[in-house]
This record gives sequence, structure tokens and C-alpha cells, in this order.
Amino acid sequence: ADVNSDNKPDIIVAKEYSNNISIILNMNNGVFLNKAIQVNSTHIISIAVADVNNDNNPDIITVNCDANNIGILLNAGNGTFRNQITRSVGAYPRAVAVGDINSDNIPDIVVVNAAVSNVGVLLNTGNGTFSNQTTYSVGDTPASVALIDVNNDNKLDIIVANAGSDEINVILHC
Repeated sequence: ADVNSDNKPDIIVAKEYSNNISIILNMNNGVFLNKAIQVNSTHIISIAVADVNNDNNPDIITVNCDANNIGILLNAGNGTFRNQITRSVGAYPRAVAVGDINSDNIPDIVVVNAAVSNVGVLLNTGNGTFSNQTTYSVGDTPASVALIDVNNDNKLDIIVANAGSDEINVILHC
């Protein structure tokens, strides 16, 4: 993602057992500058990048496993990010995906909650704010999530891989 609007791809890395993520800015010619952004978690297990507030800048969504929440870091437009906004989710969130779930052309957040075997959908209410999650039961210990249109109806469906039950759940968009 180009986080500082210089038309060069940058790298964003979750640091699982620290309280920060790394933004590695592409300075050109193979030179990178590592910037750490502090977040309110010591167990960031997954991240996603998407423009959630419609300002044409990539924002960061973190899965804060130890805090049972997700963090939303809105891009200030110059490679810096505003303070993390958190939204509560289920116990032991493990993975996140971002896409337009309700067909309103605004990206929503989908997170798997491993300890309670469900997937939560947080609808974007506009400008980067999100509703409380709506949950759907899935198999035992969901570990990853993907969003794809599996039935060719032009609507995203939710695919969940479950580590505890060795199964895949497909939640079709209705």
C-alpha cells in the first residue's frame, strides 16, 4: 500500500508480540525507512489495509488478540496515522478481511473470533466508523477469513477456515 502518497509501494507489518506495527516506507532505489506506530495491544496477530473513510488513503485495521478488539488506524495522508480507534469483537480474534459486505460501496470489516467460534461483521457507517459486530456461528476455532463472490451474484461471500474442526464455512451473501 502507498501510505504516504508518493506513488511507491510501502510495506506494513504486524509485530505479533509487541505493541506496535511497522510502516516501512519505500524511499526509492531499494532504500526503506522503518517507522513504528504504537497501538493498544501487545498481541497484534493480523492486519488488513483498505481505505475505510473514503479519503483515497490506505488505512490499517489490526486484530488485537489480547484485547479482544480490532484497531482502526486512519491515514492522515502523509504516511502518518491518527490514534487507533478500537471496536470490541469476540474472544480471541485471529484474522480480518475488508470488503463491501452490504453492497453500499463502503468497505466493511469481517473478523474471526476463535474462542467463541464465530465470525463478526462490522458494517462501515461512513467516514471510517463501524457498527457493533453481527456474528455468525462457524466451525471450531476459526483461524482465517477471506471475502470472495463464490456464486457469481456480484456480492461478496465470507469464507472461514476452522483450525479446530478442519472444515471450511461459506456464508453466502443473501
